Amino acid sequence: MKVAITGGTGLVGGHLARRLHLEGHELVLLARGTRRLDEEILQVPRAGFLQTDLADPESLSKALAGCDAIAHFAGINREIGTQTYRKIQVEGTRNLVQAAKAAEVRKIVMMSFLRARPNCGSAYHESKWAAEELIRNSGLDYTILKSGMVYGRGDHMLDHLSHSLHTLPWFATVGFKEKAIRPLAIDDLVAVLKSALSDSRLANKTLAITGAEQLFLSDAARRVARVLGRRIVIVPAPVWFHYVLAQIFEWTMRVPLIAKAQVRILSEGVVDAAPPCDRLPADLMPTRLFTDEQIREGLPDPGAFSIRDLRCSRA
Repeated sequence: MKVAITGGTGLVGGHLARRLHLEGHELVLLARGTRRLDEEILQVPRAGFLQTDLADPESLSKALAGCDAIAHFAGINREIGTQTYRKIQVEGTRNLVQAAKAAEVRKIVMMSFLRARPNCGSAYHESKWAAEELIRNSGLDYTILKSGMVYGRGDHMLDHLSHSLHTLPWFATVGFKEKAIRPLAIDDLVAVLKSALSDSRLANKTLAITGAEQLFLSDAARRVARVLGRRIVIVPAPVWFHYVLAQIFEWTMRVPLIAKAQVRILSEGVVDAAPPCDRLPADLMPTRLFTDEQIREGLPDPGAFSIRDLRCSRA
C-alpha cells in the first residue's frame, strides 16, 4: 500500500510512518518542515518528502499520485503570523480533499481532537470541527479519529513535564478543581490508525479514542517526577493564571510550555467526546496504562529548559 501522511514528520505522523515502513509500505511524507528528532524518518527507503503547508492543491495532487490512502495529521495548536488555524486546519484540509479527488485517492484518515465542536468560543476547537466537516462531506471513504491527549517519544506532554521538573520542582494545577484526562499511548493510537487505513468496520465513521486510564494531570506529573527521581510540589492555580502564562510562553518560546488552546483543553477535561460519536470496536480499544515503563519509553533526553528554547535564541 502507498500512503501519504500529512504532518509526516511530527509525533503521530512520524510514529505511523515508522510502523508502516517496517511493514513494507511505500510512503509520501508531507510536512511544513522537520524537527531534528524526526530527520531520520526521511532517510528510510520507499519514503518521499514534500515540504508544504497544504496551500497548493496542484502540487499536492502530484505528490498524491498513485497513493491508496491519506493519513491527515497536519495541524497547529497556536497561531504564528500567517500560520493560522483557518489556513492550516481548514483551508489546508479543503486543498487536501481537492487534491485527493484529483489524484483518485480512495481513502482518507484524519485525526482530530476529542472535543472539537462548533460555536464553542475556541478558534482551535472550531477549526478542527470545520476540518472534520470537510472530510465527512467530501464524498471520499473516510475515518475520523477524535483523539485525546497523546504521549510517547517526541510528544509535548512528557517532554514538557520532564524539562519542567528538571528546571523547577513546581507544578500548577489547571484550575482549583482539576478535570480528568485519559492519556493515550502513541502505540495504541498508531495501531488504530493503521487499522483505519484498511479496516472496513471503520469506514465512514467518526470515532472517539482515549487512553485506558483516567487520572488528573497532577497525578501524571507525580508519576513522571517519580520516574525521574525528582521532587515535585503541586500548587493549585486558577485557569486564568494559565492563560496569562500561555500567552507569555507563546510570545517567548519556540515550543510553548503550554499554549492557550491547551489551557482550554485541560480546563474542560480530556475524557468525553463532544459531540458524542461512534465507539471503537472492542478489539481496537487502547489497553496501555500510564505506567512507569510507558513513561520511561516516552521520556526525552534529560535536561532543563534553557535559552535555546526561546524564540529570540540563535542557538
